[in-house]
Order: sequence, then C-alpha cells, then structure tokens
Amino acid sequence: QVQLVESGGGSVQAGGSLRLSCAASGRAFRYTYMGWFRQAPGKEREFVATITWSAYSTYYADFVKGRFTISRDSAKNTVYLQMNNLKPEDTAVYYCAAQVGTTSYSDGKMYNYWGQGTQVTVSS
Repeated sequence: QVQLVESGGGSVQAGGSLRLSCAASGRAFRYTYMGWFRQAPGKEREFVATITWSAYSTYYADFVKGRFTISRDSAKNTVYLQMNNLKPEDTAVYYCAAQVGTTSYSDGKMYNYWGQGTQVTVSS
C-alpha cells in the first residue's frame, strides 16, 4: 500500500538543472530499492538511478553518471534526483519506483510501485 508522488519536473535549457522529488506514503520502509526510470517518446523505459533503503548504496545508468545524483531523506520517506548539466536527450517522463525484491535494481519489471511521472523537457 505504498503511494509514490513525484514533483519537480519542468522545462530547462541545456546545461541547466532540475531536482525531482518522490514522496512515499504508506508502509514506505517495506521496499528495498527506490529510484527513477524515464521514458522518452519513441523509446522504451530505461533505468536512471536507484538507492537502497536499508543502506545508502546508489546505482546509476552509465548515461547519467557524473551528472545526476540520487539521495534520500528517510525521515520524510522521500527520494530526490538532482539532475545537473541536462541535455536534450534527457527529455522524458521521469517515474519514481519502489520495489521490495532483491533480484535486480535496474529492471523496471522488478519494481512493485510506481508514481504518476513528471515531465522533464530540456531545450537545446
């Protein structure tokens, strides 16, 4: 009974920054991973970043390493995605997701809960 609500999306010029937030309600500490996926028009959903809940381990897709940073505030049951040096190819709907399994942190099919998504648009 976890609900995820994303916020912070918007439009920005290339090289700019955005900070996405994902607030979880319900039995938030039941999940093992909480992270972000994105889907651009004409492309399949892809893994962006995730963070463990019991520890502070983070994992990133290669195409965002060095630019995006995932973090969490356990007290607020909130995960953040700081996106710097945004590129036009980062344009997509970004989804917050959480899972309770341990099979894979990068496979969207392994995630049990999903937010509604927030649009990120980067102009050149």
